[in-house]
Amino acid sequence: MIDIPLLTSEKSVLEHSEDVLYTSANFTSTSAFIEYFSDYTVKIKKNEYFIYKGHINKKLGIIKKGILRGFTTDENGNEISSCFYKENDIVSGNVAPNIPSSVNIKAIEDCIVAVADFENTMSLIMKDENLIKKYNETLGMVYSLINSRVTSFINLNALERYQYFLKEYPNLINRVPNYYIANFLGISPTQLSRIRREMVKK
Repeated sequence: MIDIPLLTSEKSVLEHSEDVLYTSANFTSTSAFIEYFSDYTVKIKKNEYFIYKGHINKKLGIIKKGILRGFTTDENGNEISSCFYKENDIVSGNVAPNIPSSVNIKAIEDCIVAVADFENTMSLIMKDENLIKKYNETLGMVYSLINSRVTSFINLNALERYQYFLKEYPNLINRVPNYYIANFLGISPTQLSRIRREMVKK
């Protein structure tokens, strides 16, 4: 299992800061907060990168439109898909600013992403206990998804992995190419097609 580096703070923007123009009550989620404080909006064309693995992680993104794919490469240069990001998801190369990104993040389709400075955003979050709570909840969901995927590879067969994908990404089945889904599941496109046919028959 992966440990979650939760944030802690002893102060609240609402109680201790008079020079801010917002309160944590304005934001229903971490995504809403990051989007509000985003510096600019970028258009990322299909197959263009948002983040490169190994580059210093300086930005947080909120996807307004489109799908991005996180992936790494093995020693033979083969891509291994690790996650997909859809509308309203937070997208970044890591969970902390100013360290190398652990993944490549590339557009599957044309995307629009609101981008915020990672370090500045975290400094704002650290000033408010409610925002810290929301951020930690978001981290919890991210790590839960990572851990469940690792568990699925250990304990589930190909059909069960596909059912896991449908559960975790219910609206992406017709938007993500089959070869990326198969790659994410650790099976071949032919196996994926066979599984889909079997499910239709049932």
